[in-house]
Amino acid sequence: MPDYRSLPSVTELASSPELAPFPERIRILASQSAIAAARGEIADGGKPDIRGLAAAEALRLTTPSLQAIHNFSGVILHTGLGRAPFEPPILGNAYFNLELDLESGKRGDRQTHVRELLCELTGAEDALVVNNGAAGVLLALTAIAKGKQVLLSRSQSVEIGGSFRMPDIVRASGCRLVDVGTTNKTYVSDYVDAINPRTGAILFCHPSNYEVTGFVASPSLDEVAKAAKANGVCFIHDQGNGALVDFERYGIQGIETLPQSVAAGADLTIASGDKLLGGPQAGIIVGRKDLIAKLKRHPLARVVRIDKVSLLSLESVLLHYRADQLARIPLHRILGIPAETVRLWCEAMAPAGAEVRPTLCELGSGSGAGKGVESYALVLPSRKPDGFAKELRRLKIIGRIEKDAIWLDPRCDETIYHSWRPEAGSRVLDGLKAKLSESWEKWK
Repeated sequence: MPDYRSLPSVTELASSPELAPFPERIRILASQSAIAAARGEIADGGKPDIRGLAAAEALRLTTPSLQAIHNFSGVILHTGLGRAPFEPPILGNAYFNLELDLESGKRGDRQTHVRELLCELTGAEDALVVNNGAAGVLLALTAIAKGKQVLLSRSQSVEIGGSFRMPDIVRASGCRLVDVGTTNKTYVSDYVDAINPRTGAILFCHPSNYEVTGFVASPSLDEVAKAAKANGVCFIHDQGNGALVDFERYGIQGIETLPQSVAAGADLTIASGDKLLGGPQAGIIVGRKDLIAKLKRHPLARVVRIDKVSLLSLESVLLHYRADQLARIPLHRILGIPAETVRLWCEAMAPAGAEVRPTLCELGSGSGAGKGVESYALVLPSRKPDGFAKELRRLKIIGRIEKDAIWLDPRCDETIYHSWRPEAGSRVLDGLKAKLSESWEKWK
């Protein structure tokens, strides 16, 4: 029978010197947790360090769980790391004119801060921003086609991360999904043949997180847009990636942009703000003025309204696009780094005996299947790569495992970018080298 008599009371443990630096509430919570953990250890035959457990728990309770990370994964828009890196603007005051017209002094519209920018940058008649891309699709379908049929190609009936399935969104909007075409081949005629008096919209989804090759056929965006217009049906394009500029400047082909979608004739185009736009989480909706007005009037628009911090950040990023200052946007800085520079970074942080190999730094987050930029990675072979990766995560270093080795591509690390000088190196890289050398020695 376990003997718990040696365990202190919560009051006694909370008064121990180890917990003295912490507020009373934290001392009590940490003591309760430590005593519970100690009882478990005693039951298993152990001899717990009760004060050590309490101190560790107090530290955990007062440390933010959101922490800065070195993204060496080789994925730029890493969903687990928050997708697009961006620098939130800092105002000099806690208040700002979110919904106040400074000219008239009357209640304003928060959309005013980004509407003109989005219309200018995409060529659309009007714009609306919500809290994420999926919310944008849900709002558009609900406001435009609820109770009606929505046509979607079988080849675009996508599932993305987190088990988000487009058919589920269509059903949640109160619409009836009608599949057209086949998995590998869909023609304009498939859409036209399916149109009837109950058709509310044609939904066109860019299958950006996978690619079908071989015996395939798919109509272009403008072909479907023309067919929809000829038949009086609303054409909604879930463009997804939110790109505002051509990515061929980085050697990346086939990235569809928001201006291209608008020019092709989509009535509504929907995208995420935290992918290739390089901003915060947001749902961008641009298109026809009458349809945007309909979305704004729908009660769901209030439910999915964008918050003030995201709106502030989005405006900041869009202003950089307006001024043609792509280098001020972290996503574009990362993409524009020469591969040779990344190689030098790898060599500077490489422990003795490590290899540096060429690799592809992928876009990620469903922004283009298999697309990315040439890069380099530090390769550290390990007898237990899973254990090595876990230890690196404790050091806030996120890499990837390939063939019994940890691959670390530093292209995405802004701390290195800002500290690196070719003639002087980088203190950040020096610190990383020391950490990697010590850790690898235990796991290689």
